[in-house]
Amino acid sequence: MKFFLSFAVFFSFLIVLPPARADLDFVAGETDDGLRYIVVTERFDFNDDLRPFQELAERKSTQVVSFQSKGGSTFKAMELGRLIRKLGLTTLQPRELDCASACALAFMGGIERAASPGALGFHQSSFSDDADFDVSTAVSMIQRAMADVVVYMQEMGIDPSLLQIALKTRPDDMSYLSGEEMARYGVTTQSKAGSAPKRSEAKTFPRQPRSPAAKQTSPLGFADHSRLPEARTGEVRHAEGFVLLRHAPSASAAAIARLPNNYRIQIMESSDRWYRVKTEFGLGHLHHTWVRVDQFDATPGMQRLIQIKSFSNAPEAFEFASAFPLPVSVFLATNGWYAITLVEALDLASALEKTRRLKRIGSIPEDSFVTLGNTYARRVCCNN
Repeated sequence: MKFFLSFAVFFSFLIVLPPARADLDFVAGETDDGLRYIVVTERFDFNDDLRPFQELAERKSTQVVSFQSKGGSTFKAMELGRLIRKLGLTTLQPRELDCASACALAFMGGIERAASPGALGFHQSSFSDDADFDVSTAVSMIQRAMADVVVYMQEMGIDPSLLQIALKTRPDDMSYLSGEEMARYGVTTQSKAGSAPKRSEAKTFPRQPRSPAAKQTSPLGFADHSRLPEARTGEVRHAEGFVLLRHAPSASAAAIARLPNNYRIQIMESSDRWYRVKTEFGLGHLHHTWVRVDQFDATPGMQRLIQIKSFSNAPEAFEFASAFPLPVSVFLATNGWYAITLVEALDLASALEKTRRLKRIGSIPEDSFVTLGNTYARRVCCNN
């Protein structure tokens, strides 16, 4: 879809939004030119039901989604973003409406994306004032959330380096992206006039040249390594020690049972980042980040890896790995991207300490993070 309406004109057609509500709300409308839109309002909550959004979008033949939200649950925002992508909708964010924090993740779901400079805000993750977590649990949850966001950005075609801006902004502050920044990181796909902006080359972490003999290639060859192993069996592996088996492939679906870590499952099929699994409680669904698959090159037990970079294609991943000064591995992930990690697998405390230390001395990028690596399907390249 091409945008022939300016942001100001589009905004003038938005109906008056309803009074503030406690839950996510969806307001549909249509401009005089026939542009059918939905404005998503209020904060994202983990328990929000997105079925009304899908039903409204399909009933109204919606074309464009905009937002009036200060954020909330990143998990729910990403769920809405994926639904927007599934429905083939465009996201359009005028400066007159506020889309900050987790809301910006939902915006990324658009097939095409346009936004006014300063319309999207980012900052560090935080917990509510009444959250009752010890330090270890809080750190683990933030690390897991960051890993989920990186995977999501890759799925949406966004450069995860964008997280560096968020990480440098305190939770009580907000960084709003300029038009140039949105184009550079792939947050927007079009300019206001409808033409695609030129995306500048993404910045890469400084690398040291190596001799030709040290250059790494995939042991499987470029033609073979992109095939994902078939996921057939596995076990629950989650930082919180358990997961909820769901009736449907959605975090808001009814829970069937609580499954502890190491609980064995049979994987019947995989679709849209969810496994349909067979358990003693019957059939149900588990998210792919919650399962250690036997057929994957997964780390043992609860050991973690430190991911430092990811690429959408193998040549760039192998080039980066061959030149990086520290020993690294390249994994083919379940989303088709190539994740680059430090070679050593560590327990959580050691992995977090090493990550902090290497960031402090500038040896790894600021957006590096600790992960269980459940989505790492195949190890295709490494520096020894």
